[in-house]
Amino acid sequence: MKIETDRAEIVAGVRHSHTIGSPVAILIRNKDWENWTEVLPVETLPGGEDKRKPVTRPRPGHADLAGAIKYNFHDARYILERASARETAARVAVGAVAKALLAEFDVQVLSHSVAVGPVHLERPVEWPELVALLGCVDAAVEERMKEVVDQAYRTGDTVGGVFEVVAHGLPAGLGSHATWDSRLDGRLAQAVVSIQAVKGVEVGSASEGAASFGSKVQDTIHYDREASRFTRGANRAGGLEGGITNGQDLLVRGLLKPISTLRRPLESVDMTTREPALAAYERSDVCVVPAAGVVGEAMVAIVLAQAFLEKFGGDSLTETGRNYAGYLTQVKDF
Repeated sequence: MKIETDRAEIVAGVRHSHTIGSPVAILIRNKDWENWTEVLPVETLPGGEDKRKPVTRPRPGHADLAGAIKYNFHDARYILERASARETAARVAVGAVAKALLAEFDVQVLSHSVAVGPVHLERPVEWPELVALLGCVDAAVEERMKEVVDQAYRTGDTVGGVFEVVAHGLPAGLGSHATWDSRLDGRLAQAVVSIQAVKGVEVGSASEGAASFGSKVQDTIHYDREASRFTRGANRAGGLEGGITNGQDLLVRGLLKPISTLRRPLESVDMTTREPALAAYERSDVCVVPAAGVVGEAMVAIVLAQAFLEKFGGDSLTETGRNYAGYLTQVKDF
């Protein structure tokens, strides 16, 4: 929220700006909590029942009703607070640490918006365009995206879209084809679809490929003798083949549904009376595609950092770097 400063305080695991091997603990203070101390107290307060602000009209598309049924709560307040995307602030904090680790090996992870509602970016994106980017790489398309958001705001609606996360500088060989749970595309898909409101994941040009013939989809293989390395004719695979990175840019897209809280609420049912009612309204936004992209960056970075350390190991950055350098020599001599 705009009232939050989002200042991260590192309280453990770092000394003199360097990690020391123990768990890194990061504290992000929630200023808005001051407005909810009487609504969500730990202890019972005198007159507290009058300030509970129960939520009995579940929002379609949210965890409200499914969570209330699962945990036998007749007040969805307990569900919506835990299911809220506000917890992704912690993911972004951890992702920043993962990105810092990857940056030591010249790997960068960035995101951009490729669709908002019906407005799509129709051209491929080159890596340099993403540096210092906050929205869409095409200014004209971004203006059209903003018009869709403005329309949704005026009508009390919400709108979804698609973000793309790009990891640049990855070596070939992260992940594995050996077991289902070690395939990197599967791990990335789970991480990205775990973000609130993300209902689908695409690696590379998956949707386009599903409607094409194989001769038009596979990335042809070539060899650059001067550089002593394999190259590709395209990157429709999104940098992953057989669950393993192939040395090209990693491309992962998250398909985001419109968020569930509408200022013009949808039809629902009161969980207490079982009577028809309009869904509850909680503080909310209209379009979260760019923000979700930042969370997507964090989740991709976390998975890649895990895969990187699984591959190269080491109990210190120096040892990991030595292992990585040896692997690059092996790849070059392949």
